[in-house]
Amino acid sequence: MSSHADLHNLPAEPEKATLEGRNKVLGFWLFLGAETVLFGCLFATFIGLRNQIADGPPGMEIFKLSTVALATFLLLTSSMTSVLAVQAMHRKSTSAMQLWFGITVLLGLGFLGLEIYEFFEYVHEGHKFSTSAFSSSFYTLVGFHGAHVLFGVIWISLLMLQLARKGLTVVTAPKLYLASLYWHFIDVVWVFIFTIVYLMGKVAE
Repeated sequence: MSSHADLHNLPAEPEKATLEGRNKVLGFWLFLGAETVLFGCLFATFIGLRNQIADGPPGMEIFKLSTVALATFLLLTSSMTSVLAVQAMHRKSTSAMQLWFGITVLLGLGFLGLEIYEFFEYVHEGHKFSTSAFSSSFYTLVGFHGAHVLFGVIWISLLMLQLARKGLTVVTAPKLYLASLYWHFIDVVWVFIFTIVYLMGKVAE
């Protein structure tokens, strides 16, 4: 692990201190652009099929906004804790980074737990993946986002282990910063899911 002196020698923004680090940030923004296009296609598909319920229940009958609101609160709070983790990185406080990233992971796991519970409830009410075009597009969009959350939880957890072993350096800092950017991205996507899928589905006639 980096010594106390090594930490003091780090620049103010260690994630952008090297050309490699800056290139990683630029490349990751391009990756997020591609992810945005992919999610945009899934949203467009869902919007086009959301009224094709066949014999299944419509969203307004099965969606439970209390559960979804709690999941939203957990995920948006986790975005704030990831910001605090990056701020701790700029202060060169590895202990605070571990704390805030750890809370981010726990909140992400809480979100996933609620989403799994929600899916089980929907299946029990007859809203299965193959029930209708609406249900297929719903599970594809929301499930794809959930897979991104799971990936983010695993990614941040592995980076926390690397931080514990190698300390904060100009090599580890960009990885942690990019994980935080990724986490913000999936949070923003969820805001659109909450609005377009759940709120619009709940008030649809």
